[in-house]
Amino acid sequence: MRTPLIAGNWKMHGTIAESEERVASLLPRISTAEHVDVAVCVPFTALQAVVDSSRGSRLGVFAQNVHWEPQGPYTGEISVPMLTEIEVGGVVVGHSERRQLFGETDKHLQLKVPAALSAGLQVILCVGETEEERENGDTERRLRHQVQEGLEKVETDRLGDVVIAYEPIWAIGTGQTATPEQAQEALAFVRALVADRSKEQAERSRILYGGSMKPDNAEELLALPDCDGGLIGGASLDVAQFTAIVEAAPRA
Repeated sequence: MRTPLIAGNWKMHGTIAESEERVASLLPRISTAEHVDVAVCVPFTALQAVVDSSRGSRLGVFAQNVHWEPQGPYTGEISVPMLTEIEVGGVVVGHSERRQLFGETDKHLQLKVPAALSAGLQVILCVGETEEERENGDTERRLRHQVQEGLEKVETDRLGDVVIAYEPIWAIGTGQTATPEQAQEALAFVRALVADRSKEQAERSRILYGGSMKPDNAEELLALPDCDGGLIGGASLDVAQFTAIVEAAPRA
């Protein structure tokens, strides 16, 4: 059995004070949630504060990006040791916004994923197609390339440790959501790509859906056979909405 993971991606939202306030409101609401893992992906400047505020709780605190080198002349970057030093538990890599707006490539992710894993960080690798790629029938080609490249340097016995978030780019922040049929087809295809290297690890792999998941569609999406949770964007900034999605996961 794979434990569902609900991860909130706060993106570039939240000063330290605002982040502490949001966590203070969230912690009591999720304290009794069972059979589900919960995490928030926090801006760099607020990571230490949120780690301290959530210490001793069941809330995971993740970063939104990381560099693969432990140190060096990489102005503006953050290394794995910098994250582990402040007890960050995981990191999101390859988010579509990082790919589209900041030039992150699959070759970069090929290095980032094993670097973060080797340090004990939980890794969420994001993959997904654009609207044009879906309309042109290129969804599977795009997903195959992203998954195979992103996992290429991960040892086979660690494949199941990587969480993969399928995020149809055309559904992020647009209000559109993949139909359950579209989502399941893509999620199952991602799992099959992992199974190409190891069926055993594919059964361990947690595959999340990311793309305008909200309380009113969460239970239906989370009930899909190959959906093991959600990477939540806008709804994660609203504590009540995010909590409703967390509560839907064990029911689904």
